[in-house]
Amino acid sequence: MERRAFISGITLGLLAAPIAAEAQQIDRVRRIGVFLSTAADDPESLARVGAFRQRLQDLGWTDGRNVRIEYRWGSGDAGRIRKYAAELAALAPDVILAQGSSTVGPLQQVTRSVAIVFVIVPDPVGAGFVASLARPGGNTTGFLMFEYDISAKWLELLKQIAPSVTQAAVLRDPAITAGIGQWGAVQTAAPSFGVEVSPVGMRDADEIERGITAFAHGSNRGLIVTASPLATVHRDLIIALAARHKLPAVYFERYFVTAGGLISYGPRILDQYWQAAGYVDRILKGEKPADLPVQAPTKYELVINLKTARTLRLTIPPSLLQRADQVIE
Repeated sequence: MERRAFISGITLGLLAAPIAAEAQQIDRVRRIGVFLSTAADDPESLARVGAFRQRLQDLGWTDGRNVRIEYRWGSGDAGRIRKYAAELAALAPDVILAQGSSTVGPLQQVTRSVAIVFVIVPDPVGAGFVASLARPGGNTTGFLMFEYDISAKWLELLKQIAPSVTQAAVLRDPAITAGIGQWGAVQTAAPSFGVEVSPVGMRDADEIERGITAFAHGSNRGLIVTASPLATVHRDLIIALAARHKLPAVYFERYFVTAGGLISYGPRILDQYWQAAGYVDRILKGEKPADLPVQAPTKYELVINLKTARTLRLTIPPSLLQRADQVIE
């Protein structure tokens, strides 16, 4: 009887062990890093993080209960971004949500083991972040912001909304792969639209103001603002300069237009944060970034500010208005 009881005890113990281990795994508080290139008080970024957190909660992950979220904000400063990348990697989180190419590159330099899910990265393959979109490999996957050929669409929209434009300044960050790629796409398309394009850097506010002010001395001029963290950080200045110099401008994101810009065309960024929460959930449940394909946007939105158009004495073509997802009166 004692021997039988002893064996039964061992059997029950062996059966209970995996159950206990599973319960311990479920109960363990997981750690998520959130790394944004923008400032901590940026309202648009806060809204995006809010969408990410809400989706995580819908999936069963609540900050302070079964996950702990660590935030770092780069404020468009390359030195600060490198510092915070090292800090986050040292914390050894289960997964990091990274916003834009400027955060993913420094993260990959300091860790190849921590899982990274990126959002709004234009060219992850060209930047070397993933091996391919279908099979990322390594520790990184995420959500593509757009293909570079969308940059040619911005030039087309500029000509549609302001047909007299023959010269366009292209505000871009040459320090990132995406800045070079977007500029190249605009430059390639320019002859077919009869527009001469000039690059303008945006290393800091002074360079932006000097470049746009110098370019604006002349007639038949317009502005294209390409996607980058610096464009987001300095968006109020860029919108103000376009208004001051009466430059019709095309932007890559709707928040430029809701803040007074003329027209934008690009993906719904909030959707990417919502989708990224789904990838984070899957990684926390055991899937590997290498097995999760990089996804491209399926929806682009066109936003037009009619009030700004009237100020610039522009008449928006009816066909463009009909296509718009949002028209701001």
